[in-house]
Amino acid sequence: MQSPGPLSSFVRFVVCGGGVGLVAGGAVPLLAALVPWALANAVITVASTLLCTELHSRITFGTGRRAGWRRHWQCAGSATAAYVVTCAAMVVLHAVQSSPGVFTQQAVYLSASGLAGIGRFLVLRLFVFAGSRREGIPGDMYAVAA
Repeated sequence: MQSPGPLSSFVRFVVCGGGVGLVAGGAVPLLAALVPWALANAVITVASTLLCTELHSRITFGTGRRAGWRRHWQCAGSATAAYVVTCAAMVVLHAVQSSPGVFTQQAVYLSASGLAGIGRFLVLRLFVFAGSRREGIPGDMYAVAA
């Protein structure tokens, strides 16, 4: 199976990740009606990260197979890094401006999220799922056993 090109992969990344994000955003308050909000958010975050990793493996980066635990952990790590970037952006905003307006907060958050998303896409494409393009090369540390 031939891997999709960079632009096609990026569009798939946005559609898969964005679609799961929208569903997850609606699922948290529904689950929070039954359990504490923090627990609902944690459960949905874990479930949506697992789902996104599978979608990225099969669709976004065209491996045609399940992601495997190594890739799940790598994707979870990249998602955690993206979370840290967005939190840091908000901390800096509040350090620079004590009472930013809602639109300013959204602009900073969405900008940081967009940059973190681009960074995450690059990490997934160039490192996490790059092995699917190099399979069959003897001794390749990124090769994935079938």
